[in-house]
Amino acid sequence: MTGFTIFLLILLAVIVFLILYIIGIYNGLISLRNQVKNAWSQIDVQLKRRHDLIPNLVETAKAYMQHERQTLEAVTAARSAAAGAKTIEDIGRAEGALTGALSRFMAVAEQYPDLKANQNFLALQEELSSTENRIAFSRQAYNDAVLMLNNKVEMFPSNIIAGSFSFKKESFFEIEDAVEKAVPKVGF
Repeated sequence: MTGFTIFLLILLAVIVFLILYIIGIYNGLISLRNQVKNAWSQIDVQLKRRHDLIPNLVETAKAYMQHERQTLEAVTAARSAAAGAKTIEDIGRAEGALTGALSRFMAVAEQYPDLKANQNFLALQEELSSTENRIAFSRQAYNDAVLMLNNKVEMFPSNIIAGSFSFKKESFFEIEDAVEKAVPKVGF
C-alpha cells in the first residue's frame, strides 16, 4: 500500500464519519421537532377539553347567579377568545385571561351556597380542576421539549445543520395571567 492510498483511505473515512455525524444531528433535530409537535398536541387536547367544560359550568351557574351576568359574560368572552387564538403567544395570553376570568367566577360562586351544593356544579368544578392539572403537566412537557429543540438549534455545531435545513426555534407556552403567576402569600 502506497502513502497515497493510505491518505485516500483516511480521507474517505473522515468523509464517511462527517456524513454520518451530519445525518445523526439532522435526525436528532427531526426527533426534537416531532417531540415539540406531539407535546403541543397534548396541550391542545387538554385546552379543548377545558373549553368544552366551561359552557356547561356557566349554564349550571346561570340559574343560581342571575345577578352576576357580567361575570358569566366575562368567562364566556374569555373562552371564545381562547378558542379563537392561533399563535402560541396569543393562546398563552388568551388562556391566561381565561384562567383569570375563571378564578373570578369561582370566587363569586363561593357566595352562592345553593350553587356550591349542586352536584352537577361540583362534578364540573372537579373535572375542570383535573383538566387544569393536566394542562399544567402538558405545558411543562411542551416547554421541556421546546428547550431541548432550541438548545440544538442554537448550539454549535448543530446550529450549522439547523440553519442549513431551516430548523427554527419554537416559542415557549407561557402564562400571561398575573394572578396565576403571583406567589401565594402565607401569613402567620
